[in-house]
Amino acid sequence: MSDEFVFRLPDLAEGLEDAELVEWRVSEGERVELNQLLGEMQTSKALVEMPSPRSGIVRRLHAQPGDLVRVGDPLVTFEVDENNEPGVVGRVPREEAPPRRVRLRPPSQTQ
Repeated sequence: MSDEFVFRLPDLAEGLEDAELVEWRVSEGERVELNQLLGEMQTSKALVEMPSPRSGIVRRLHAQPGDLVRVGDPLVTFEVDENNEPGVVGRVPREEAPPRRVRLRPPSQTQ
């Protein structure tokens, strides 16, 4: 049995909201392995190689070279086996997560 997995553009660098797709190194219908190079993305800071987060068959490429893709937008849809474990490629921020709060206290005054 197989499932569909949609790989969304992760946060590639601290605070960047999008990246431009430079080129694909795979095509629809191709079988890829975990960490195989899918393509290259250009951020405002660097050219980033995008490894595959899963092994499986590429069913759909959601962008074309030259397209600007926002963090969290679909990048690739895979057909994967249900026991296929994901790799780590980055982090897609979750909007529903509460903001992290830090309480600051002044240093104690000792004389």
